[in-house]
Amino acid sequence: MRPTSFDPSVLRRHLRRNKIADLPALKRVLGTDTDLTVFRKLKQLDYLASYTHRGRFYTLPEIAHFDDHGLWSHEGVWFSRQGTLLASVEVFVNQSANGYYAQELADDLHAEVQEPLRHLVEQQRLARIEVAGQFLYTAIESIPRRKQMLARRSAQAVPVAVHSAVLQASPDELKAAILLFYGLLDEQQRRLFAGLESIRLGHGGDILLGDFLGLDVHSVARGRQQLLDQNVVSGRTRRTGGGRTPTEKKRPT
Repeated sequence: MRPTSFDPSVLRRHLRRNKIADLPALKRVLGTDTDLTVFRKLKQLDYLASYTHRGRFYTLPEIAHFDDHGLWSHEGVWFSRQGTLLASVEVFVNQSANGYYAQELADDLHAEVQEPLRHLVEQQRLARIEVAGQFLYTAIESIPRRKQMLARRSAQAVPVAVHSAVLQASPDELKAAILLFYGLLDEQQRRLFAGLESIRLGHGGDILLGDFLGLDVHSVARGRQQLLDQNVVSGRTRRTGGGRTPTEKKRPT
């Protein structure tokens, strides 16, 4: 009796139509009860497995449109150009400008990263350094590790877009230069500058910028909202009618 033949193009058509699929769905499409049969046909298609959801979902390279970080998602399922979560964690940390705290990396990868980080440190593929009570994960090589540490210290001392590691300046020098520039701005410009940097920092940015610039946190939030709403007055600090109501001086009779 001739063995049953399975056509991998059936899987390709299904994935093109649905973007992603799990193993039970692919078995139904192929008409088999055997996992190995599906994987043999997927291998012919150079498939990708998700790094979230325990790798349960599959897609094809021609379907995944990776972003600048090498990530792509569909319906909350994430895929990486690097393939596995372990490989993605290693690449993200090595290519980062100032290393990663675990929560930062989890936010960027949309996945729990504690286990892969632990494995990579144990295998001496990443370094782990305690900074301000948290573990910072960096490259294992000494030169990039030092650069990441300098950039991280700068980022913590000066919470703005430019890091002293890029400018070859110390955090104190960069902080002095930014505060000098900030002192030359008018009221609205100070508020908008703080609001812009708060947008870049994301959650907690209002407090960080307020502490750094000596500005009330509500003013930072107001500047941020002005930018998001595009509600900015050009050429003057206050809108017409703002400020105290002028009073007419009375001459003595």
